[in-house]
Amino acid sequence: MEGKKTKKADLESKRIIFIELGLLIALAVVFAAFEWKTYEKKEFDLGERQAEEVPEEQVIQTQQTKPPPPPKPQPQTTILEIVEDDVEIEDELIIDAEADQETEIEEYTPVQTEEEEVEEEEIFTVVEQQPSFPGGERARMKYLQENIEYPQMARESGIQGTVYVTFVVEKNGDVTNVEVLRGIGGGCDKEAIRVVKNMPKWNPGKQRGKPVRVQFNMPIRFTLH
Repeated sequence: MEGKKTKKADLESKRIIFIELGLLIALAVVFAAFEWKTYEKKEFDLGERQAEEVPEEQVIQTQQTKPPPPPKPQPQTTILEIVEDDVEIEDELIIDAEADQETEIEEYTPVQTEEEEVEEEEIFTVVEQQPSFPGGERARMKYLQENIEYPQMARESGIQGTVYVTFVVEKNGDVTNVEVLRGIGGGCDKEAIRVVKNMPKWNPGKQRGKPVRVQFNMPIRFTLH
């Protein structure tokens, strides 16, 4: 009597699946065998510690020579000047060595010296005898005509007119403090001042018979011909 197998117990139909699983497992084992790595064991020799003797450095001491001491300062000799009792010493400073806190000290008041103010001598405008040009009025006009140079700027611009100049005739006849009271420009003012400053000494003015400082005004006319 033959036994019958059920379909579930029949493995013949699943043989192909088992073969494939077996091949996959075999391939996995072969692949793992190729990827397996082995390392060689190496032995490291750390060696033995040896103590070495290091010779100590010898410090050589050098003898330092000390500098010689500085020379002792010689005592200065003071010269005492003996003054006789009869000699009077001006501006003597007296110091009270026995003064204490209760001693009254007089306040020092410096001596003030008044400076002498130099008073400038008076300048007169009207005097008994007026100052005059040496040689008279004609000599003065001649001096001006011969010494005045008409400025080129005034000549080209056609400037003409009268420049009024004021100055002081000193007691010795010198001409000082030359100024222009009223000018016309074009270089005529500067020319008038130059000519007046170069004037010779005047005859000084007098008041009560004594020479004094006198202010004098003088017109200088510039005319084109």
